[in-house]
Amino acid sequence: MPMSEYYRDLRRHIGTRLLFSPSVVAIIHNEQNQILFVQEVGSRTWGLPAGAIEIGETPAQAMVREAYEETGLKVVPRHLLGVFGGEEFRWTYPDGNKVEYINFVFECAVVKGKLEAIDGEIANHEYFSPSCLPKLQFPYPKEFFYANPNPKTFFQPSPGGQPFSP
Repeated sequence: MPMSEYYRDLRRHIGTRLLFSPSVVAIIHNEQNQILFVQEVGSRTWGLPAGAIEIGETPAQAMVREAYEETGLKVVPRHLLGVFGGEEFRWTYPDGNKVEYINFVFECAVVKGKLEAIDGEIANHEYFSPSCLPKLQFPYPKEFFYANPNPKTFFQPSPGGQPFSP
């Protein structure tokens, strides 16, 4: 789905200035433990199924909706794999709109569906092996992409590079 009415209204007030966008991202494995990537219409790069959380949605509800819109697959979020944000997760769209994403990354299980774009934003879908990933839009850790039966939630290290400790 293109930009929601909520974000269109915000943009009417603030123009292209930087804004926060709480968003969800899906890691979807197939039977060969490859990860599903999507390619937007007109883009040469690949990304993960993702999108903004809308007003009134929980992150899990947004994940189910976004995965369906971009892939045609009905998914169930199984684990929260990580939460990411900050300057490394800023993006400027071709129209000049600037956003800093706060990404909730979920490992999702496919319940049913046929791989197809529903929202018109996605041109292609392809599964990639964790050892041979395409160039990523954002700096997710490589270990993120390997199937793990007991995943732990990953938090970015502090700006100095040190991991957070209890």
